[in-house]
Amino acid sequence: MPRETSSLADILADERVWKLKDASASLGPSRPVWSTGRSALDARLPGGGWPTASLVEVLLETHGLGEIQLFLPALVESQNRAGEAPWLVWISPPHEPYAPALAQQGIELGRLLVVRPASATEALWAAEQALSSGVCAAVLLWLQGTDDRWLRRLKLAAEAGGALGVLFRPDRHRFESSPASLRLLLTQGERETHLDIIKVQGGRPGPVEFPAS
Repeated sequence: MPRETSSLADILADERVWKLKDASASLGPSRPVWSTGRSALDARLPGGGWPTASLVEVLLETHGLGEIQLFLPALVESQNRAGEAPWLVWISPPHEPYAPALAQQGIELGRLLVVRPASATEALWAAEQALSSGVCAAVLLWLQGTDDRWLRRLKLAAEAGGALGVLFRPDRHRFESSPASLRLLLTQGERETHLDIIKVQGGRPGPVEFPAS
């Protein structure tokens, strides 16, 4: 089962957090890119996949449009590295993660942390701490809304910790400015989900076939 907690004590107690921060000055500027598992989408993104050390914003018409499946290949890839698997952190998910399905896909449940803060402010704080910790491969955060100042803090935290930050928000925020390096819009069509890249640095915006192979 995914581990649930109301704090980030497990992550902050990980000695690799401090080792990585001490060595951060020696890290090069290049960051890995994780394939989306969909060739049509990879071709539209800089580097050919989800950019790590960055903030990705996913704007949703409603939950359950395949937003988790969109990132599952990258989450699995992020844990299949040499050494101990990094943490995956989900903060305020709208539904309980279904552990058997995640395990079947290849997610190491012992390194999946589900955080359920009491407020939006606590959720943002938890996301900032996890993103900057240096031991998280990806941090997924569900929010109804937040201000530009917090978005910038999340982006900086992702850059500092080298993590992939994914922020899910309602699609009503699509016309607001955002510091996220990549913004996606998921809407429900008559028969299928529509995926649009509405902002991408170094890639090509526009609609993408979804699901795409």
